[in-house]
Amino acid sequence: MERLGFIGIIIEDRQSAKAVNEILSAFGDIIRGRMGVPDHQTGDAVIGVVVKGTNEQLGAMTGRLGNLKGVQVKSALASPKNQNN
Repeated sequence: MERLGFIGIIIEDRQSAKAVNEILSAFGDIIRGRMGVPDHQTGDAVIGVVVKGTNEQLGAMTGRLGNLKGVQVKSALASPKNQNN
């Protein structure tokens, strides 16, 4: 079952930015929206991603992102909809 959610990504190691973008591109079919805000003084960046996918898809994406050096990932997912309604 697909769920709507939000993923927050903080990139503290600029060297990981390319890998983050490659992972997001690989999961482009579940991404509904994306916004990135760089901090030019520190080189850090924050990316907010709105997603809609299965638990397996979302877990795979956040797991790959979270394994990157200098990348922090947090997610929030909507409660599953009652299928009887």
